[in-house]
Amino acid sequence: MEYFIVFLEGIVSFISPCILPMIPIYISYFAGQKNDTKKTLLNSIGFVLGFTIIFTLLGLLSGTLGVIIRKYHNIINIAFGIIIILFGLNYMGLVKLNILNKNRQINANIKKLTFFSSMIFGIAFAASWTPCIGAFLGTALLLVTSQGEIVHGLMMLLLFSLGLGIPFLITSILIEKLKGTFEFIKRNYSIINKICGVSLVLMGILMMTGILP
Repeated sequence: MEYFIVFLEGIVSFISPCILPMIPIYISYFAGQKNDTKKTLLNSIGFVLGFTIIFTLLGLLSGTLGVIIRKYHNIINIAFGIIIILFGLNYMGLVKLNILNKNRQINANIKKLTFFSSMIFGIAFAASWTPCIGAFLGTALLLVTSQGEIVHGLMMLLLFSLGLGIPFLITSILIEKLKGTFEFIKRNYSIINKICGVSLVLMGILMMTGILP
């Protein structure tokens, strides 16, 4: 169940208000000055690989930390459940957590972007945009830490990265055809955020009560 949850969190992170509006700009970076679909896809794969490396390393560290503090499992579940509920209330607009509401932009050299520089770009994205997707990334990391399994942590954050990366790769190929979908999502950000917020609150409650291990 938790594997599906973190994969879904990656997808929701992709359509979040701080990432989705930037996607066409990122795609233009990867395409360069020529509208080359092959180059765009290759650079997009490099970008996704870059942030996947960082996120899976975070999963490894969280799993290792969880092994160390596993004897405090019940206390950690309650504490992390409260934090996740706060993340949800932030998305619903009922509380304001400034660290989760930051917007950051990355400057890229459009002319010289290659597969490897796109991968570095992805690493920079993971480092600088973590506060922006902090609610869902943080929830995934808290789930990993509470369970205290290193391999499990790697798998969960890999799935989170796939949830974020797969829509990105699809968009890099179909950017023109998906403009209408982007506009629909933007018009309904308020509803999407409230749904995301409710799901996080429920997840926090399940974690606190021990239903979600």
